[in-house]
Amino acid sequence: MSDLNDPRVFFAAERTLLAWNRTSLTLMGFGFVIERFGLFIRLLSLQHLDVVDRGTSYWMGIAFILMGVVAAVSAIIQYRRVLKTLRPIEIPEGYATQFGVLINAIVAILGLLFVVTLFDKPGV
Repeated sequence: MSDLNDPRVFFAAERTLLAWNRTSLTLMGFGFVIERFGLFIRLLSLQHLDVVDRGTSYWMGIAFILMGVVAAVSAIIQYRRVLKTLRPIEIPEGYATQFGVLINAIVAILGLLFVVTLFDKPGV
């Protein structure tokens, strides 16, 4: 339990949640760039694109996207743990505390869907 009775503690936790949201989006975006870079290199080298060749960049890209999903889910878990330690006086009355959680959950779900779409179309 927090003994500070200060809403700044809550807002600090929310800023941390949103910072992790940005981190997860960055990891997913970086993963996409890495995954597509392999396709770009294959285009430049004039290899046949119909051949299913999942190179290192493909798997590294998938790994970064999944790291972004893990970051988003972990941020939700940590934020909820912090909220449980706060007293009602530390959360401004009428303040919706779940918007950040909802956004992180959507980012995590979309990241997983993105990975699924990458598995559906190998080498493209």
